[in-house]
Amino acid sequence: MSKKSQRRARAQAKKAAQAVQSPAKPKKVEFVARPFAGLKNEAELVAMAQIIPAATMTVKLNDSEHIPAAHRGATVELATLLPDLTQGMRRADDCYLVAMQTTKHSGDASRDVAYALLNTLELENNTGLQLSTLPEPGPRLQDLLDADFEPVFQLHDSFGFWAAPGELSDEELNNLVNQSRDEIVATRQVPGVEHAFWCRMGGKEYVRWVREEDEDAFFNALAKVHAARESELSDDGASLGSFLGAFRAYGIAIPVWQLEPGTTAEPVWQLEPGTTAEQLTAPMQALGARLQAALADDATLNADERRAKAGIISRQVNL
Repeated sequence: MSKKSQRRARAQAKKAAQAVQSPAKPKKVEFVARPFAGLKNEAELVAMAQIIPAATMTVKLNDSEHIPAAHRGATVELATLLPDLTQGMRRADDCYLVAMQTTKHSGDASRDVAYALLNTLELENNTGLQLSTLPEPGPRLQDLLDADFEPVFQLHDSFGFWAAPGELSDEELNNLVNQSRDEIVATRQVPGVEHAFWCRMGGKEYVRWVREEDEDAFFNALAKVHAARESELSDDGASLGSFLGAFRAYGIAIPVWQLEPGTTAEPVWQLEPGTTAEQLTAPMQALGARLQAALADDATLNADERRAKAGIISRQVNL
């Protein structure tokens, strides 16, 4: 064998050895702009992942082959946030909770939550889930949840749902509740207005409205309403809040209004649920009707409306 052939043979052998020794690179999950599309309560799932501090949603598993047989048809709790930023936990009462807010993201939030859910089902009693790796392509929430089941969404004033009923002493539960109140942004649903959430941050009140329409179509409609100076929240001529801006989250738009100060008593935790939010029902329903009319109007944007849309998109808020 010639020297040239020997060098070629050694190079090929080295390359083959490296291929055997090197572990296969994990497959990347493809980016999904609107990951929860097609699921019931898409807007609440987006809100839980992005803007709500403490909430749970009861969902039911289907009979997918991806789910261990013992858990098919069972209910689990999706939760905003879990202790120590764990992705999942199995409470002492065998309730399974899966976090919507985590620090690891693959590019498809639905796949991330499904991956955490399946791993959470394998936990021992009273333990948490800390995943160090991102998921590879696999089942998404859409593949695991019973489409006929009506999810049960609930806001919470504290992280008391982390513990099973009766697991903590009264003193421990009170400490957890008090600690939560120092950390949680006070949040209420606006009665009679789907996916609208009143909140108080830094002594100011806002309302954030999670919209399920096509993102671009909604911004066109909002631009038409804003250009007509009809985006304000008002009641009998009195202003309750002005349009502040909007942001995008998981493929849908979330417009934000800053509310007039001094509409509630302090502290907010002594208020009956919905006290502040109830003031917004009629104004937001009226605004909703204006937005629906604008959505139904297929006329192209005029110059004023184009400027309004450009302004809305350029001043995205982070609330």
